[in-house]
Amino acid sequence: MKVILRRENEIKEIKGNYKVNEILKILNINPETVIVVKENEIVTPDKIIKDDEEIEIIPVISGGSI
Repeated sequence: MKVILRRENEIKEIKGNYKVNEILKILNINPETVIVVKENEIVTPDKIIKDDEEIEIIPVISGGSI
């Protein structure tokens, strides 16, 4: 599968079918700090991503007032 990391502007290739939470673990990414998108839709941690699919991992940005 093709994994686009928006924070690093990087593309990774991972062979095989994995759940989203497994992909994040392989890439050493804290799931609470990102959202994962496939075909313009947010996917849940238990969603299986197949070898021939593409996902984007986008960092979550939070802010607040001072």
